[in-house]
Amino acid sequence: MKRFTLILFLLICCSSGFAQSLETKTFLALFKAKELKEMKTSLRQIEAQFSSVFKTKTYSGNSELALFIEVPNCDFDECFLGEFLVDLENGKKQQLQAIAFRLFDLTTNQELHQESLAMYEDMQAKKKKDAKTTKHQSVSLSGPGH
Repeated sequence: MKRFTLILFLLICCSSGFAQSLETKTFLALFKAKELKEMKTSLRQIEAQFSSVFKTKTYSGNSELALFIEVPNCDFDECFLGEFLVDLENGKKQQLQAIAFRLFDLTTNQELHQESLAMYEDMQAKKKKDAKTTKHQSVSLSGPGH
């Protein structure tokens, strides 16, 4: 009975550790349409190769072509993702970093953006506080009759 209780306790502890939601990372790959034409490939073909493994989304419009790749729970960075081989139409393979115009780790950049924004807001609050304190001191120093 003691073994059963111990095993049950360990099982509950282990399952609660694995039950936490897994963090995903989102990467953005930008492509130039002219370069994809020269390589005889398209954004859809590149997306098809990643969509079988990862959640992907493409955007095309008046600017560069964009591919969002969502990678679940990983230690990837944009350099590691850039080393993935992409099949081209003529049977050749090319690293993603050689095809993409730019690769970004949006998760890391978002964290940096949030930190920068918090620092900026703290600085603004401090400036307002300092300005209010300075204004209050100047009003009390210049009292009535001066």
